[in-house]
Amino acid sequence: MFKPNRGLVGCLKSVLYSLLLFSILCFTSCAKKESKFKDDEVFRYNEHSNVTSLDPAFAKDQRNIWVVNQLFNGLVQLDDSLHVKPSLAKKWDISDDGKVYRFTLRDDVYFHKHKLFGEKGTRKVMANDFEYSFTRLLDENVASPGGWVLQNVDNFKAENDSIFTIQLKQAFPPFLGLLSMKYCSVVPKEVVEFYGKEFRSNPIGTGPFKFKLWVENTKLVLRKNEYYFEKDEKGKSLPYLEAVAVTFLPDKQSEFLQFIQGNLDFMKSLDASYKDEMVTTSGELVEKYKEEVVMQKGAYLNTEYLGFFIGGESKTPIKSKLIRQAINYGFDRVKMITFLRNNIGTPALNGFVPKGLPSFNNQKGYTYQPQKAQSLIEEYKKVTGNSNVVITITTNSSYLDLCEFIQRELQNIGLSVNVDVIPPSTLRQGKANGKLPIFRASWIADYPDAENYLSLFYSKNFTPNGPNYTHFSNENFDNLYEKSIQEVDNSKRYVMYQKMDSILINEAPVIPLYYDEVIRFSRKNVNGLGINPIDLLDLKRVFKR
Repeated sequence: MFKPNRGLVGCLKSVLYSLLLFSILCFTSCAKKESKFKDDEVFRYNEHSNVTSLDPAFAKDQRNIWVVNQLFNGLVQLDDSLHVKPSLAKKWDISDDGKVYRFTLRDDVYFHKHKLFGEKGTRKVMANDFEYSFTRLLDENVASPGGWVLQNVDNFKAENDSIFTIQLKQAFPPFLGLLSMKYCSVVPKEVVEFYGKEFRSNPIGTGPFKFKLWVENTKLVLRKNEYYFEKDEKGKSLPYLEAVAVTFLPDKQSEFLQFIQGNLDFMKSLDASYKDEMVTTSGELVEKYKEEVVMQKGAYLNTEYLGFFIGGESKTPIKSKLIRQAINYGFDRVKMITFLRNNIGTPALNGFVPKGLPSFNNQKGYTYQPQKAQSLIEEYKKVTGNSNVVITITTNSSYLDLCEFIQRELQNIGLSVNVDVIPPSTLRQGKANGKLPIFRASWIADYPDAENYLSLFYSKNFTPNGPNYTHFSNENFDNLYEKSIQEVDNSKRYVMYQKMDSILINEAPVIPLYYDEVIRFSRKNVNGLGINPIDLLDLKRVFKR
């Protein structure tokens, strides 16, 4: 048996503690040197994943989107209920056939100041700025990951200084929601072409905050845009804050300590390392932090699930709907969320489309019914003659606890279950290539419409050409999908969405586990920090006191 050298272990512990203390001291000293602003004028948060670009054309993931959202605007924006609202476009008209969108721009929006704008230091945003920005988004030399947003666009043009028109190839009702994505932000041609690829670190936009400083891996500072066009209900100019400061401590435990000590105003999500320290098993903030901390929870457009690969020629048990339904009935989602996620999230008892979308209607999905699950397994054995049913669930280490819980539950109803843990990159590759019979996955909405979820099961979207990882194919589903994406009447379209979700519940190509929740922690003196189902950070109405 190997026995550790206690002196060596103690030495290593001492070194690690010193490194942690050093990082915290550096963080604190940076915060003190930050600026001349008072503490209640600066909003501070940490981004442990780091920011890779401040260019909206590369706002692919949350770490970049959050900062880009402070710096840039698009034609439209979403409120916290995911309704499309005006932004740089003050109004728009849509043709009767749903193919032509005609936007009328505000006439009081100016780019952040820059010497390239000449003597005045700025200029007004015009319709041809959007024409340039959209053309750039599609430019293969730019290689933006957001070009797909315009894949259904036939053409776009500036009619004059204030009218911008977009013509679609076919009607697509969720299109306005797509335009709210940060990829579609307006950028100034003269500044972008001057900096080229370095526009990523020299951003000029129209947002409530302007760029001040970015020391990569260390700190990012944004300053108030004094000429921002939006005002509050009382006519006061936004934003209220003077500055936003983002640090990049990679260690989540250090971030937690900084937040508890009051050096950070905000902390997103809940890491396993301090989950039980912050939240009770019933999902409430623990008593000792209630005087200093506010916890917000809300629906998040993210469905966590297990997928079945039901394509290909292999004769695995999961090809049978009986087994897929048995697994869906065979474990307790409510207990799983209560004990493994401290009630952060909602058990997925209503199908694949999550709460938080306007079309969600609480239809009945799978509940815990072990006896029904057992009878389905027995029926499968009788029909096939296969008395030894063995399945393998593949996951990464972050979700091992969930998969082991499901493993134990399913073994109680007569299924032999193996859990295979592989690296995230290998899991993504295996899922895309159809190499994994049962795989752990999640789907976070790119835009606030159920079509985004249902597209995962459209037969023309088989991977690697689309997001249909299960290779599910159903003629009735496909017909409804094709009709729905051309239906401009929301109420009629929502009925089709619900029918499609019912087909998924019955055919069971996936096992919905839970609908995730946004969870946010802020200091008690932070006001105006909303919460929304796409977990977008919007700081223009935030103030501290």
